[in-house]
Amino acid sequence: MPSGDTGKGHRRRLREKFIKSGLAGFHDYEIVELLLTLGSPRKDCKQPAKEAIKRFQTLRGVLAAPLDELQQIDGIGPHSAAGIKLVQEVAREFLKEKILERPFYKSAREVFDYLYHAMRDLKKEVFKVIYLNSQNQILETVDLFEGTVNGSSVSPREVIAGAIKHNAASLIFVHNHPSGSPEPSANDKELTRELVYAGKIMRLKVLDHIIIGDNRYFSFSGEGLVQEYEMDFLNLKLRGTSEAKRRLSRARQPREYT
Repeated sequence: MPSGDTGKGHRRRLREKFIKSGLAGFHDYEIVELLLTLGSPRKDCKQPAKEAIKRFQTLRGVLAAPLDELQQIDGIGPHSAAGIKLVQEVAREFLKEKILERPFYKSAREVFDYLYHAMRDLKKEVFKVIYLNSQNQILETVDLFEGTVNGSSVSPREVIAGAIKHNAASLIFVHNHPSGSPEPSANDKELTRELVYAGKIMRLKVLDHIIIGDNRYFSFSGEGLVQEYEMDFLNLKLRGTSEAKRRLSRARQPREYT
């Protein structure tokens, strides 16, 4: 059988497998191969797909790869590369619409998926604030700071000013760790505590602070830290109220003057 007929039959089997059961059971290179056939329907795309996975390591890596780097692989031309980037952008818009349609507290993973491609390769830390309304629907996403994220660089005053500007009721904070590890530093924890306190003072709900690493993320809310900081603030407030009452009581007591 001519090699062209073999390739044609292989592509047909891939498409039929996808139509029947979606991507279940597909290897990453087979998914890339299926995407490449959209831009090069008459070419054998199996080897370029394997080379793409070898170079960029994962399907996610291939989808996030720059156009010029995709085209450096033999067999991937401008049409095929553009097709891969189109799929990535369509997926990003789909995920964006999903997080706009549902309450955030069920969607930490969706926020990560939406922002990951835009933040994974950044060389500096970027601090984003997502402003939401009282129904937890996203109003705006703002890049507020760039550089080392800590209490001196991230101003709670500017965060609150943005909330007032957008008429927000709640906030989500997101920043990246270029090192790849999403584990929060002592500065990250202290900053989050300060922002939760500032939010409580202004009656703004901090829903989460997400740190994005290499294909992983850390959720302060998911780990119970946002709730812990809220409880700390409440305890401080109660202690402050109790102390104020004691001072008021002492002030009202009659004094003897000599």
